[in-house]
Amino acid sequence: MKIRTEVKTRRTRRTDARQRVLEAAEELFAKHGFDAVSIRDITSRCGANVAAINYHFGGRDKLVEEVMLRYVEPINQERLLRLESALQKWGAKAVPVEELLDAFVRPLVTRVKKSELSERLFYKLCGRVFSEHIDTLPQPVELQFAPVLQRFYDAFQSSVPELSREELVWRFHFMVGGMLYLMSHQDLLQRMSRGDSGEPSMEASISRFIRYSAAGFREGTRASIVEEQPMSPQGFFNF
Repeated sequence: MKIRTEVKTRRTRRTDARQRVLEAAEELFAKHGFDAVSIRDITSRCGANVAAINYHFGGRDKLVEEVMLRYVEPINQERLLRLESALQKWGAKAVPVEELLDAFVRPLVTRVKKSELSERLFYKLCGRVFSEHIDTLPQPVELQFAPVLQRFYDAFQSSVPELSREELVWRFHFMVGGMLYLMSHQDLLQRMSRGDSGEPSMEASISRFIRYSAAGFREGTRASIVEEQPMSPQGFFNF
């Protein structure tokens, strides 16, 4: 019995040490960026030693990869669930662009509540995942996104069929860029606008972002013609 207790204690300590390293790395990466944070910075923050990084993660690159996947995987899983729900809801009809955008962006808001990071640092970290590593994403992270993007491309194609696949992909790319900037630079916007941007919640900012992005997807199509009583995003979502 004593041996079993000692083994369990050692396992708990290893798990706790690994978790401390992850949480320290996430906080520092969010605040300073992936490239600016060293192994020494992380170990100093969590009270571990350099050997702990190699023991638990196999090196700095694998630690970065795991930090990214801890956020990317659940966000993408929720995106697909929301997309599937929207497709079932509308059946044979095309899902409105606003609802597709909501399915893609909304998980960022819901997932922040399950993170150890503060809301501000959570959004900064998510933004940094791509703004700093867009050309060098770890392969497991890149593979996480490929099928998700294709599913959303297909859904958007049904909603704005007048767009060619190439044009649709570019508009989606612009939307993702705007989303990343939204997450990472609200503080900068407040400073540059000298406070004219106000201090909206992320929920309010996403509402604005969805309206703006939907107009971009529809620009130049018949759907962009304003009807007598157009359906606003509030008609679809409880913003």
